[in-house]
Order: sequence, then structure tokens, then C-alpha cells
Amino acid sequence: MSIDPQHLLDRPFSPVEQAYAAHDSMCYALGCGLGADPLDTGQLRYVYERAPGGLQALPTMANVLGYTGFWADQPDTGITWRMLVHAEQTIVLYRPVPAEGRIVGVNRVVGLHDKGAEKGALMLQERRVMDAASGDLIATVTQTSMLRADGGFGAVHGASHGQPLAAPHAVPDRAPDAVCDLPTLPHAALLYRLNGDLNPLHADPAVAQAAGFPRPILHGLATMGVAMHAVLKALLAYDASAVRGMRVRFTAPVLPGETLRTALWRDGGVVSLRTTALERGVVVLDAGRVELA
Repeated sequence: MSIDPQHLLDRPFSPVEQAYAAHDSMCYALGCGLGADPLDTGQLRYVYERAPGGLQALPTMANVLGYTGFWADQPDTGITWRMLVHAEQTIVLYRPVPAEGRIVGVNRVVGLHDKGAEKGALMLQERRVMDAASGDLIATVTQTSMLRADGGFGAVHGASHGQPLAAPHAVPDRAPDAVCDLPTLPHAALLYRLNGDLNPLHADPAVAQAAGFPRPILHGLATMGVAMHAVLKALLAYDASAVRGMRVRFTAPVLPGETLRTALWRDGGVVSLRTTALERGVVVLDAGRVELA
């Protein structure tokens, strides 16, 4: 069964209502490595409810709010779900993510792009995260997935349906303005999965080895959270109030316990970034862009 792009663009998703507490925001931040230095008051504002100024949520926490869950394995999709990989993630913030609250997430497929039978296809899905009481928009989250086995559905090579693909962000061709090294814990994936992504690839050694990895890998969105931590630490003195959005491309998995080195370039209200797993010298995030007010 091949995918029907119009069917996916029209596919309904039930809204997801979610209440979350300060505990959840702290759990998310811990999963992204905040609190590693318990004497750093900048980090404490994300992991301690009595921190000066009150608890704050990391901007990237928008990634785990109102999450629809994995749906590509449903029979009606036509997606070869075992061959699906997460390619890019974008968040746009319209207000700071509250440290606690009640939200509604509304998901929809907004774009499908055929790269040919040999190269697969790209699928874009967008989630609108709104305050449950007021309906005010907090964030939009766009996930780009590579459907490695599902290309060739277009009438012509390169056929596109729905929202166009954004051009890749170009990282500046100069020495970075800052570099931030952040270690990850050997059990980082076990911490991060408590935010709702329970894929056994991140916990079960047998599942990871069957997928070709030496041990369970870190969630790509956790790596994105670590990169946000680097931006806050190196450039913003741990003040996330200016962050208006973030976009990254996932280029390789991270093994928990590795040190992540994020190179940062600041040009006015735009921060470009690239993250490398230091021990292996492998770029794990590229074409990264953070928007600042």
C-alpha cells in the first residue's frame, strides 16, 4: 500500500488536552541536562520551584506538550513506519511556555514532498499548542519526518502537496562566536523518556542492537534540548525570555554519556548552531537556528 498524500493531509486527529505541573517542567529540564551544576543558580531556575524569580520552563518543552503520540503505524496511513526517521524539528513561540498549566494540542499533516522511489518522501506535521482556558496560542511545533520507503507517490518526480519545505538554514562560514560543551548522563535517555516518548529504542539494549546501535540512543528532541541549554548558558545568562523559536536538523544519533559540543554564531536576533558528539567527532545537529526577540 502506497501513501495517499491527500488522505494524509485530510486525516483528522483528536485534540490532546494535557494538564501539567511544575514537577513535569523540572523533569523535562533534568532530562535535558539542567541541574548538572547544583550551585549554578541559572540552571536552578529550571529545576527548582523556589529559585529566585520562580520556576521557568525551557522553551523546547513545547516539543512535549499536547503530543499526539506515534500514529504512523496505523493501517490507514500507508506509511512504512519502521523506515520513518525524524529529520527536522521547528518550534515557534508566541509567549513563554508556562511552567505549569493546562493546554490543548491540535495536530495535522501539512505537507508531503516526494523525493522519488529511491529517496523516499518528507512529511511535515504541525501541532498547535494552546492554553486550554483562553484558547491563546502558545506555540506551533513542526516535525519533519523522512519516509525512507514511501517515495514515488507523485505523478512527477519531486511532486509536493501542501505546505512547502523551508530552505535549509545556512550556518555562517566563520569561526563560532562561542562554543559550549555539555556532558550527557549515561542514563539521560531513561530520564528523557519520562516526558512521554516511551520508544524502547531509548531504553532496551536488545531493541537498540536489533536496530543497529551498540546501546540505547538518546532522543533527538533531548539533543535539541541540550542545544537550547548551550544557547542559554553561553549567550543568554540562562534567561530564556528572548527566545522566540528554534529549528534544528537531526544528522546522527547521540549515545547517552557523550559530551555534546555546540558551536554558536550570533548575528543580531539570530543564533546559528551546530552540535557535535565530541568523543566520535560526529555532527548530530546541523543547520540550527534560534530566533531571539
